[in-house]
Amino acid sequence: MVRAIDKLEPFQRAITKAHLASTGVAVDSLENPDKPLIAIANSWNEMCPGHEPLRQLASEVKKGILEAGGEPIEFNTIAICDGIAQGHAGMHYSLPHREIIADSCEAQILGLNVFDGVVYMASCDKIVPAMLMAAGRINLPAALVSAGPCWDEIKPSDSKALRASFLRGEATELDVIEGTLKYYTGPGICPFLGTANSMCCLAEGLGMMVPGGALQPAPTAMRRFLARRTGAAVVDLVRKGIKPSDIMTEAAFQNAVTLLASIGGSLNALLHLPAIAAELGLEVTWAQVAETTSRVPLITNITPNGDMSCINLYKAGGIPAVLKTIEKDLDLSVMTINGKTMGENLEGDIPVDRSVIRTQDDPASVANGIQVLYGNLAPEGTLVKTSAVPADQHTFDGPAMCFNSEEECFAAYNANKIPAGTAVIIRYEGPKGGPGMKELHRVTEIMKGIPGSAVITDGRFSGASGGLSVGYLCPEAAEGGPIALIQDGDMVHINLADNAISFDITDEELEARRQNWTPVVHDFKGKVLARYLKEVGPAKDGALLGA
Repeated sequence: MVRAIDKLEPFQRAITKAHLASTGVAVDSLENPDKPLIAIANSWNEMCPGHEPLRQLASEVKKGILEAGGEPIEFNTIAICDGIAQGHAGMHYSLPHREIIADSCEAQILGLNVFDGVVYMASCDKIVPAMLMAAGRINLPAALVSAGPCWDEIKPSDSKALRASFLRGEATELDVIEGTLKYYTGPGICPFLGTANSMCCLAEGLGMMVPGGALQPAPTAMRRFLARRTGAAVVDLVRKGIKPSDIMTEAAFQNAVTLLASIGGSLNALLHLPAIAAELGLEVTWAQVAETTSRVPLITNITPNGDMSCINLYKAGGIPAVLKTIEKDLDLSVMTINGKTMGENLEGDIPVDRSVIRTQDDPASVANGIQVLYGNLAPEGTLVKTSAVPADQHTFDGPAMCFNSEEECFAAYNANKIPAGTAVIIRYEGPKGGPGMKELHRVTEIMKGIPGSAVITDGRFSGASGGLSVGYLCPEAAEGGPIALIQDGDMVHINLADNAISFDITDEELEARRQNWTPVVHDFKGKVLARYLKEVGPAKDGALLGA
């Protein structure tokens, strides 16, 4: 094995080793050609609950690297908590910071040019996909470690009821804090199947986590052992020359899409999987996802699809049990980071609790958990998490009420101006229009109080959102899509059975409106969002930045 550091020209190699030694890296490790240098890209901070445990877990990763004969070197990057960024201008930065994290890993790892492998450490919504994007882009042997979900002591429905009571003025702020701490009992990933847990599950499905690594709970010794094993696994990957491009193949991405359909994961995965695949020169399309979800049944009902948490799914056998259940729909030949194929990982008896993870032929296991809708309102598609939509809302006919921002919608709601049965159109919240494609989870929460309503937006949703929430609409309003041209009172029609969304308008009237259209441009601060607006592509392609 020829280490990266040993490929440097002699003088630079000596200077580089001197600098690393001055930070405490052992000289004998720098001189030993059999000791690979393993970077630990850690997104630990004290603000994001899912990331607070990563400092301690990094020490376990280091033990694993050292025990396997490698040398660990840690650096940090940023991580925003979407729960804290909700409902204010901070949410503009959530999706853009995915690219900042991937870019920062590229700059640090390729800038130093001394590493042989990488352990990426992340837990939450945009940070896990960012690290997987970096892994694909940099393509050094790599694996992912997360903190795991926190334990919950109450049901998800109890937590939602508490929030609803606050919105009705029946609970105090302190009630919400103390009650929520029974659901989020400590540091770790929020225990529902939002984007954070969805992306960790998909990372395991892609083969980039050790088996069982997605849902092992945060405050457990086993979580530490998994981190330790991951450190050792990356050293082994370096010695075997196995890179992310050998693991995250076209077949592996199809496996991940199949897993997404089976667990009813977050719609945000349809932003992130295309973005991760693109880093490897591959493609994941909404059409591919729609084809898969139309035939692969949902086999578990973790909130928002039901009233169980990810801890229930962990106790039922976790992602290994789900993969075992759906193995006939998977390519079992794909490689994983422990050096085994997925088929080898699934050999033998894997205990499964069928009260949580159903068989695919169970009458309750039905397909179309995620759908892509098309029509004259969304010519390039829009997404809905059908598994979280009550059956009586699978069709909708009602008048549009249009808002050019999330804030406008909130103001109308607080003034009791949104009547029942309304198609609430929230536009100019897409990747360019936001800019940043804000998550409109708070809107989906308040709209539950307006009977018979639907939310339609070019923005995005939390993985925890439910009800008739249709988002990620393309083309977005800022690009002149039909969502920019719909007006108050236009009749909107949604039919999930037909994958259809439309509004009543003639082609002639639509063109006339287009001729008189002036795009709305939101005020925002900072240079990050200005650069993002100029470079970001459409949601259907992963909201990627231009090269």
